[in-house]
Amino acid sequence: MNLEDKLRNLAGPVLVLGASGFIGANLLRRLLAVRSDVTGTVFSGDTWRLDEVPSAHIAFLNLQDPVSVRSVLHRVAPKTIFDCSSFGAYSFEQDYERVHATNYLSFIRLMEEVADMQLAAFVHAGSSSEYGLNATAPAEDAALLPNSHYAVSKVAASAAIAYFGKVRGVPVANLRLYAVYGPYEDSSRLIPALCEASLRGALPVLARAEVSRDFVHVDDVVQAFADAAQRMGPELAGESINIGSGQPTTLAALAEVAIQTFGLAAQPRFNPAAGRAWDTDNWYADAGKARRLLGWSAKVDLAEGLRRTRDWWRGHLAHADFGRLTKRTQSRQEKNSISAVIACYRDGQAIPIMHERLVAVCQRLGLDYEIIFVNDNSPDDSAEVIRDISARDPHVIGITHSRNFGSQAAFRSGMGIASKEAVVLMDGDLQDPPELIEAFVERWRAGADVVYGRRVKREMPVLLEACYRAFYRLFAMMSEVPVPKDAGDFSLIDRSVVYWLLQCQERDSFLRGLRAYVGFRQEGVDYVRPERMFGVSTNNWIKNIGWAKKGIFSFSRMPLHLLTAAGGLATVGTVVLAIFTVLVRIFEADSVPRGVTFLSLLVMFFGSATLLGIGLLGEYIGKIFEETKARPAFIRRSLIVRGTIRPADPRGQR
Repeated sequence: MNLEDKLRNLAGPVLVLGASGFIGANLLRRLLAVRSDVTGTVFSGDTWRLDEVPSAHIAFLNLQDPVSVRSVLHRVAPKTIFDCSSFGAYSFEQDYERVHATNYLSFIRLMEEVADMQLAAFVHAGSSSEYGLNATAPAEDAALLPNSHYAVSKVAASAAIAYFGKVRGVPVANLRLYAVYGPYEDSSRLIPALCEASLRGALPVLARAEVSRDFVHVDDVVQAFADAAQRMGPELAGESINIGSGQPTTLAALAEVAIQTFGLAAQPRFNPAAGRAWDTDNWYADAGKARRLLGWSAKVDLAEGLRRTRDWWRGHLAHADFGRLTKRTQSRQEKNSISAVIACYRDGQAIPIMHERLVAVCQRLGLDYEIIFVNDNSPDDSAEVIRDISARDPHVIGITHSRNFGSQAAFRSGMGIASKEAVVLMDGDLQDPPELIEAFVERWRAGADVVYGRRVKREMPVLLEACYRAFYRLFAMMSEVPVPKDAGDFSLIDRSVVYWLLQCQERDSFLRGLRAYVGFRQEGVDYVRPERMFGVSTNNWIKNIGWAKKGIFSFSRMPLHLLTAAGGLATVGTVVLAIFTVLVRIFEADSVPRGVTFLSLLVMFFGSATLLGIGLLGEYIGKIFEETKARPAFIRRSLIVRGTIRPADPRGQR
């Protein structure tokens, strides 16, 4: 069976973790060439390898965030997982805490999440670095002598795989990869540098001539992943398997192969001082176990692999700068996917219209999109309306809360499962016009991290609008962070900003203030906010005063400062008044105020000031009390996907 048939026959859906890396990108692209139920994850760094890969097949995943992990696993529901996530393999990746957090701690959390899933296969990209000092053709049961933090973290992961596979029965295996090369490899690595130099008729300066490596082409590695997934069973679960050619190739021999293959006249040059601190001289595989368990062996010889790789680089360099391939500042060529999060309460009539208008905008802009309707325990038929729409449109997802937690909690709930490059927050009553998203996306693509709607006018009674305007100006004046005036929750927020918003753990959150607090580049777009299309607003004067208090007490200590200032002034005034009263009694006894009126006014003034001060302190203490209880900001009762209502995973909530 050829590789395409093997990939096509894998149990799906398929999830590729670390798809922006060299091996992950090759896996993702080969899978997408033969099937559509494939998702690759990215988090940070450059994703140039995924240019032209449709955004519908890309999900953002932070392996160190359990909520992010659960969200992606729940959404994709994979049967086959290829884990190519890693950190520390490059000499410049020296953050040892991140090395261990990424390669081991996050991996353990991931394995605990998938342990109860009905997986067909989980194939992990290990490393031959696990052998460390014992790197000369070791068998898989040979001693592991790690000689770097990276090697230690990968050894720990392989031990965890043995535990989960042999003890817990998880269908997981570890492939210890040797010197993989081929298309999409980082331009700073040896083989890409060799290919680029050969196109100029030259050779790069190599390390010591006698150093040997086991070069294996990435096509063979993809084949190994497919074989491991197809043959997964009790015999393979928990095993670590060497994936290499088994042939040591010295750098001198590599240079000679390149000279003969490419017809070069250049002479090789060597620098004995080059190389990484943990490199060993002879580093190659014993691949017998791969042949026995997987029926796999390397098929692409070095000369053929170099030809394929150089041909790819030649075509790629026709439209890219070799030296800048890993230095781009933008994650993707075009920001092209959004998650619309709609907070719904008594919006059953508006939801179908909202969906229709959102779809029209996204299709007009050519966006990959998902629409997340958050039913905040609405007493109307919102849940059924969302279910009907999701049955017709797979882009639609529904969340139902166990009770009404408020719009701020609804937005956080939706952001927690959003998987696109940006999130758009909207109320479900159609007062936030979906057509404004077009202007949001334009500003976002131009470089803004946050684009918010600025209400230049509201279709409401003049007095009420004046009160809204007064509040926003008072809030902006009192806030300790710059807060834009007349800006509500309606906004487009880049994924990088959403991450930091979700790290803010206030239970009683005020998102438009948090949005200003996290910073980044923010821009406003003016619009006129229309009346609610159906029904009447659930807000009233009491709730609006509550909103004002929430904003001010969450982002300003100005009331406390004013209270302190008033107390100081009152103290000074009291001393001055006391001195004045004594002097008057001495020199003008008849002028001393008589009766209880003067005393009553003084008592009332200071009594009311005291009550106001206690009230302000009480508001702040009340917020402290709410936060210290640490109750969840929301509880998801169920999720609605493709017309099916299913219980929400309680572990994926905050």
